[in-house]
Amino acid sequence: MDPTDTARPDRYWRAAEPKPSYEAVVVGGGGHGLATAYELAARHGITDVAVLEKGWLAGGNMARNTTIIRSNYLWDESAAIYEHALKLWEGLEEELGTELQFSQRGVMNLSHDVGDVRASKRRLHANRLNGIDAEWLEPDDIVEICPIVNISPDLRYPVLGATFQRRGGTARHDKVAWGYATGADRLGVDIVEHCEVTGFDLDGGRVHGVETTRGTIHAEKVALVAAGHTSALTDMVGLRLPLQSHPLQALVSVLLEPVIDTVVMSNKVHVYVSQADKGELVMGAGIDPYIGYGQRGSFHVIEHQMAAAVELFPIFAHAKLLRTWGGIVDVSPDASPILGLTPIDGLFLNCGWGTGGFKATPASGAVFAATIARDEPHPLARPYALERFTTGALIDEHGAAAVAH
Repeated sequence: MDPTDTARPDRYWRAAEPKPSYEAVVVGGGGHGLATAYELAARHGITDVAVLEKGWLAGGNMARNTTIIRSNYLWDESAAIYEHALKLWEGLEEELGTELQFSQRGVMNLSHDVGDVRASKRRLHANRLNGIDAEWLEPDDIVEICPIVNISPDLRYPVLGATFQRRGGTARHDKVAWGYATGADRLGVDIVEHCEVTGFDLDGGRVHGVETTRGTIHAEKVALVAAGHTSALTDMVGLRLPLQSHPLQALVSVLLEPVIDTVVMSNKVHVYVSQADKGELVMGAGIDPYIGYGQRGSFHVIEHQMAAAVELFPIFAHAKLLRTWGGIVDVSPDASPILGLTPIDGLFLNCGWGTGGFKATPASGAVFAATIARDEPHPLARPYALERFTTGALIDEHGAAAVAH
């Protein structure tokens, strides 16, 4: 499909009925699940695949995030997988043959005190050692790129500088899901919506399929990609995961004239903002501190987020709130994903991405599909094995995850 072609098909993907068996079943029809199915079919020749989604396609976290893309994480393991994702993003429209509104408008992370500056510069140097583009901005540089940032020294948390990744940016989240779904469908993958997994067919330490609300489906490979609900699924087979699920709130304003053409984030005061192409300000906050699966959050978090936004961007003071929502972030103890095999033969895990899930989508799908196809971890997945929580080889990304976990 030509990205410039504005013609729309009647359907992007078939409404498939589940077959009795598949070579592989992917549980979770969000971005990572769809990318995994696409990669299995496109890169590994495994087309006898079903994606099972208990709700509607991409109705979970894929529809409930702030669409930010960046790769400026601290640790080598994180830099490797997120930079792989960013490179895939840069060719994804051509790969899928669809327009994703991918925009490398740059991502700025503000620093507000001496400790903040030191931590940010440490991450910047780590980024450069890993070949990732990273710049340090003084306050005057910040307003040159984004004139509406308040750099007054009288702020409660004055802006002392920022890291900047020019290749970072945003993409249209639902178009990404539709692009992967259409591509996977074109290659023969069945996408089955409103099909909830209720149990597993296990025998002799191996999985042979899943029980669902639409019947039993046999498969010798079952891949769980259900974000915060993955731990609920593994509870069914007696496998406890070190995950906690929290709401992460975001909101959009009414439509405004273009006022900000980059992404600005502040971990210190917990707000990050970009502007959608049609004009809405898209803002995110920190996670709600309680554990839960509700796709809405606490009012005080929104209040705190708005106070921070208006302090940093006084021009927003009269913007009207249009809607809020909550995604469910599945947070591991080291704020890094769990990606790979399990003690149960044929059962694979891809979860625990916390706030990093959307930006990782292409690499998550590519790396996970390779792991499933080869029955061994892809090199980029090896550090993210479940075993690290017993060996202690953790990848502590709390500081670079943009919002505190």
